Amino acid sequence: MVVPELRPWRAARPRVARLARTVGPRLTRATATVKPQLGRAAAAVKPQLERATATVRPQLERATRATTAATAAVKPKVARITRAVGPKLAALPGPKALTAVSLSMPKPLRTWHYTAGAATAGLALTVGVVTAAGPWDASGQRTAERDWAAVQERFGGADHGRNSGTSDSSGTSGTSAGAPAPAPSAPSVLTGLGSATGTVTAAPTASALSAVLGPLLKNPALGTRQTAAVVDIATGKRLYGLGAGQALVPASTTKIATAVAALSAMGPDHRITTRTALEPGTNELVLVGGGDPTLTARTDPEGWASLRTLADSTAAVLTKRGVRHVTLSYDTTLYAGPELHPIGADNGGNLAPVSALMADEARLNDTTSGTADRSAEPAADAARTFAALLAKHGVRTTSPGPSKATGRATTLAKVTSPPLSALVERMLTNSDNDIAEALARQTALATHVRPDFAGGAKAIRTRLAKLGLPMAGARFTDGSGLNRADLLTPNLLTALLAKAGDPAHPELRAALTGLPVAGFTGTLAARYTDGAAGVVRAKTGTLTGVNALAGTVVDRDGRLLAFAFLAANTTSRDAAQSALDRTATALAACGC
Repeated sequence: MVVPELRPWRAARPRVARLARTVGPRLTRATATVKPQLGRAAAAVKPQLERATATVRPQLERATRATTAATAAVKPKVARITRAVGPKLAALPGPKALTAVSLSMPKPLRTWHYTAGAATAGLALTVGVVTAAGPWDASGQRTAERDWAAVQERFGGADHGRNSGTSDSSGTSGTSAGAPAPAPSAPSVLTGLGSATGTVTAAPTASALSAVLGPLLKNPALGTRQTAAVVDIATGKRLYGLGAGQALVPASTTKIATAVAALSAMGPDHRITTRTALEPGTNELVLVGGGDPTLTARTDPEGWASLRTLADSTAAVLTKRGVRHVTLSYDTTLYAGPELHPIGADNGGNLAPVSALMADEARLNDTTSGTADRSAEPAADAARTFAALLAKHGVRTTSPGPSKATGRATTLAKVTSPPLSALVERMLTNSDNDIAEALARQTALATHVRPDFAGGAKAIRTRLAKLGLPMAGARFTDGSGLNRADLLTPNLLTALLAKAGDPAHPELRAALTGLPVAGFTGTLAARYTDGAAGVVRAKTGTLTGVNALAGTVVDRDGRLLAFAFLAANTTSRDAAQSALDRTATALAACGC
């Protein structure tokens, strides 16, 4: 979905003047390139605009209810913005599309007190700001971010909408059929805030941040120990620290480290292969696991590697060879060590046994994220499902058993996962423990160490050290953060985020684009309903007595900041989460 919202940004001075100076030169070049296509695109996108309007309406209605109380305080600002952009709106193409968006949002709405930050991050809370800032896609990825990335010819994709833990009209977890396609990653937005092409105000001062964040971090809901750090991503400079070098249990914020390590070791375009191999002279067919945690047996694979496709292709080759009966085996020897996480099988449905072969994360229901009962034999179950799929093509099999494909075996068919960047984004958005542990083992394989829990942890530490990150005090025992023996510092977490935003490391960008968007996606979908929805993008971390939040935010002055807040010995999960959300919201509102 593309709404022509960019030119009014420049009209909404002085709030968005800095942003206009940043994007102006690029947009001028982009206009010359895409102008011939605009006419054709207008007709093509109309159906998508209508569907997108229906998709975003519930989010906007919730924002309206949550923000009505502050209308009086910001009414003069909204009026000024409306007067500034009104003449431009009249001249814009596609008035029906704009009207459709406008009608979906009751008035008046508020901009809270970080209009510039919302404009930069793409949050639309008033009709005027919708036009000035650009609407949100249903997945939470900014239309402006997508357009800007397209100008830069950078691709990679944000998976925020896929399997985000929300439900469509059928009750199925994932993006609804009418939702806009996931937008590409946008490194230009992340780095442009501090680029030489535009002027951004100075970063917040330590004393100002201390005055804003200090009292909030002392909230008793955050337990007996709190640590924190805030870093300017444009410069990498730490702006605020509270025990920033002290290590605490990070819970699922560990996944940020896993993401960066995996992307560093294998690159964002790496794919994981699952294949079938036929042993010569025996008619033994081996289903060889490659460690793809997103392999699915569902009828609609939604872009993930499909066990059904693999069965279809394998059956076709066997039939062509005249083979109608095979001895079916499965190979999980790619991974080593125990399959059960140290926390054991009774883990609340958070994690299946870690196997090189599984389908649908060994879930025993139709969910795609969150907790669920899991099979105790993921590989055997996947092989049995594969046998049933072969039978539909007239290929009979024996009851499957474990084996190892030899070097003499002939590969018959294979399917590959989406790029590693997509797996990382799904892992971060949904806080997916199965993907996290698989990526830890894949990193171990790429680093040439034993692919078990200890080897994965060692590989993560090795890759992060090679990136020059501050490893003092850090301890890794897994890739998911389920193990309480994991320890991370706010210094390391913010350095990871800053490194992912570094223009010199575009291969790490998915570690940022996969972060849940406050109020929109993944583990933050139901949070920030009365705060910085759409402005905060962060990874959550929750264990009993442990709460953490680490991510990025654009402050009121347009600075892209990385933050990490860790709390220990908390007594109420919900109270601690609310306290962390208020702290991140205050950082977004800071014009320090």
